[in-house]
Amino acid sequence: MPVKRKSRGRAKGGKGKSALVQCSGCGELVPRDKAKKVSRRYSMVDYALAKELRQKGAYIATPMDTRYYCVSCAVHRGVVKVRARDERRQPWQRR
Repeated sequence: MPVKRKSRGRAKGGKGKSALVQCSGCGELVPRDKAKKVSRRYSMVDYALAKELRQKGAYIATPMDTRYYCVSCAVHRGVVKVRARDERRQPWQRR
């Protein structure tokens, strides 16, 4: 039976079952290697205040916000795009 993707939509390799994470969009439990991970930094201080503090020489911490999305939420939010059929199998390109 043909497969749509070489990885079958996961980054598991041959390691058996992987841990589950909860989708930040809908709350669904998704395997960690299949979920789309989005990490971004955010400032807890207002931009204008942060600018003044930086001029004075203060260090302003920017913690990381890591979210996991299931495939359907990732597509809905624009994290990943739906690719055309011939673009899906990039690693299998024949030369």
